[in-house]
Amino acid sequence: MIGTQTPKISIVLPVYNEEAGILATIAALEQFISNQDEAYEMIFVDDGSVDASAQLIKQARLNDDAIRLVQFSRNFGHQLAITAGIRYATGDAVVVMDADLQDPPEVIPAMIKCWRAGNQVVYGQRLGRDGETWFKKLTAKLFYRVLKRATPLDIPLDTGDFRLMDRRVVTVLAKLDEPGPFVRGLVSWVGFKQTAVTYERHERIAGQSKYPLNKMFGLAIDGLTSFSGLPLQFSVWAGAGLFLLSVVAFIHIVVSGTAGESDLLLATLLLTTSLILLSIGLVSTYLYRIFVSSRKRPLYVVAETTGFRQVQHYPNYTESSQKWG
Repeated sequence: MIGTQTPKISIVLPVYNEEAGILATIAALEQFISNQDEAYEMIFVDDGSVDASAQLIKQARLNDDAIRLVQFSRNFGHQLAITAGIRYATGDAVVVMDADLQDPPEVIPAMIKCWRAGNQVVYGQRLGRDGETWFKKLTAKLFYRVLKRATPLDIPLDTGDFRLMDRRVVTVLAKLDEPGPFVRGLVSWVGFKQTAVTYERHERIAGQSKYPLNKMFGLAIDGLTSFSGLPLQFSVWAGAGLFLLSVVAFIHIVVSGTAGESDLLLATLLLTTSLILLSIGLVSTYLYRIFVSSRKRPLYVVAETTGFRQVQHYPNYTESSQKWG
């Protein structure tokens, strides 16, 4: 909760190969912070970048001690980078945003206002997505609506990870050690009072999207299998649909006598095989999540941190070295 003293806001930014625009992001955030009343820290989590992102952040820290850096030993993924940033954050509230300025810092004051009004989570809800292809916009829109219908949680439509969370929410999230976390789903799962702030998502300032089609698909699968048992019912629906199709095909053959039985048999066999394989794949996804959880490995490995005096340790967390500088 907000005390009488000036609150501290932690901004968590996952970073992966952002050298083309990271200095512009830092400059924009510094400009924004200079005009705010709250105290701020910027926590950059380098998710195993193979470019100069980490070095540029370290250089920027020489002139700004509000900058912090967490470096993973390899690429562990965007959602785990957010998880690590949340665990390292020390603010009264934590803002999660992308490091490419697609999430505009100018929205943060509106989030803080809602937070001061008593909301523990204030999420950014997109009105538009500049600079993205029609295909990505369409698939994102479909994904959020399928996810909302498939899960018992009230996961807001058209929202990413851009949000402000109260310290109480952050404390709960930091203690979760779920493999393959779907952060925006977990935030809905923990509850608390939540509200939305609408905004226009900007175009990337530089570089390329770190969520190509394969990663978008993986995130969608994680979201569905983390919070919904609905895909497991697919085989039941598929079996019922295939039964009805078989009945219709049989009636058509008997009545018309025009369809070739061999062609129909082959088509039915292929359809049946594909449905069986898809059903097995869905079940295997759930089994794999159980397997990953049973290994009890750390969620991520931190190779080095810069700018932290004290770090809270949590389960499934490994850190190699830490330094202040």
